[in-house]
Parts: sequence; structure tokens; C-alpha cells
Amino acid sequence: MNSSRPVPINLALHDSRRHDPAHEPQLSSRTLARLKARLRSAVGKAIADYGMIEAGDRIMVCMSGGKDSYTMLELLLSLRRRAPVDFELIAVNLDQRQPGFPADVLPAYLEQLGVSYRIVTEDTYSVVKRVIPQGKTMCGLCSRLRRGILYRTATELGATKIALGHHREDIVETLFLNMFHGGRLKTMPPKLRSDDGCHVVIRPLAYCAEREIARYARGREFPIIPCKLCGSQDHAQRKKIKAMLADWEREDPGRTLRLFRSLQNVTPSHLADPELFDFEGLAATRPDAST
Repeated sequence: MNSSRPVPINLALHDSRRHDPAHEPQLSSRTLARLKARLRSAVGKAIADYGMIEAGDRIMVCMSGGKDSYTMLELLLSLRRRAPVDFELIAVNLDQRQPGFPADVLPAYLEQLGVSYRIVTEDTYSVVKRVIPQGKTMCGLCSRLRRGILYRTATELGATKIALGHHREDIVETLFLNMFHGGRLKTMPPKLRSDDGCHVVIRPLAYCAEREIARYARGREFPIIPCKLCGSQDHAQRKKIKAMLADWEREDPGRTLRLFRSLQNVTPSHLADPELFDFEGLAATRPDAST
């Protein structure tokens, strides 16, 4: 393997559908350690499969204060200690000036970990509330504003990669959101170059199941900061997709995992995009009559 790439860790994706973190007892230290090992292995495999981290990388780890970003940071720190290449982590939180946002929580947590960090303060909350009509979904505008600020911050910090905490279910949900509402077969890839080519986004939790992450975050008792801007919008389309997938999973356990794996096994000739496959030039190969 190229020395600039982490050593891949082979792991069959773990399906945690049988666990309900909201109703199980406190995890024992042994159970928590095994859970961390599974998640760390899944992250290590994703990093290796998609070449997410290279020697000398400075990775900006985006911290929202949710279960996913806490888990991502802790797993990346754990992998860095044993990785065959050197890379740097710097945590970044965007304080969007939401009313009641506990601005002291993340700095205290990151200082306790000894992690380099930056808190970026931008009042996107007021912008979104002013622009989006009452009752309409705020996630789209909020996401665009947040992305622009994070890209700018990555440039200021000299970050070579931007790590986001999207997990397997996020990726599958986005696939259906784009199909149902955008008419596109598209989702969040585990690794992405920005449109201007200046940034590379990585999603180290791409192989991790949300239930596993939720169990781990609960066991670690991370100081979760809820989103009061869009997190309370029960009618958001993503929540409808999430509910649909949860129903499917109950009816057919393992379906979400198979949907994710289908994104890794694409056959362009069996879809319908003429930009991806030359359907116009497709013709039967007939045997030569002279032979």
C-alpha cells in the first residue's frame, strides 16, 4: 500500500438494528470498548477505501455538538495515535448565534481533550429566520451558509481536508431526498472535492450505522448540544425519509445496509443516463457470415 495511505482495516459492516439506545441500560466499560473498536475499525476501513487521509494532512474536524461529530473526533484521535502516517486535527465549531446556545460547552470539552480548536461566530440564525417564511424548512439555506463559512475557515487554517460527521443513514437518506424531490440519483459521497476545487471533504463515519453511534455517544455521555434552529422542524422532508427507512428496516432488517452497498456497486449501462453510458452507439455484435 502507498505509504501515504492509512493501513486498511477489514471489517464487515455491523448492523445494530436490534439495539435501541433509548431503552437499554447503561453500557458496561467492556461493552463500550467493544463498540468503540467496531466503530474505529469501520472508520479505518472507510479512510483506507477512499484515501481520505494522507501524510501531512491538516484535517479540520467540524464539530456541531451532536452525537456524530463527538464520535467522529474521538475516533479520529484514536486512529491518529496508531496511524502509520502523521496528520493533524483541528476542531472547528460554528456558533450560529442561536438563542440559548451554550457557548462554553465545546471549548471546555476540547480543552479537556487537549485538542486544538477554533470557534467561529457568525449570526446565520438571524439570516435564516429573516429569509425563510414561518413554517418552511430552514435546513437548505442554513446548510449553504454554514458550508460557505466552513470552506472559508478551512482556507484560513490551511486545512487540507474537511471532516464532516455524516454516517451511513445520512448518506442513504440523502439518496432518497434527491430522487424524490430533485429527480437526481445523487447522495453524499464519502469523499468530495468542492465545486471550486479548493477543498476536499471527507466523511469518516460513512460506514458507521447511526444506532451504533447513538449507543456510543450515550455510553460516553458526550455533552450534546441540540440544534434549536432546524432540529425542531418535525415536518422536514429528511425526517419523513428517515421514518420511511426505519419502517423498511423493521420490515426487512438489513435493507439500509444493502441500499448503502448498492451505491458502491453501480452499473451505468443498466441505468438511463446517456452522459454516463453511450446508449446511442450501442449495437448488437453479429457474427461474421463469412466465417
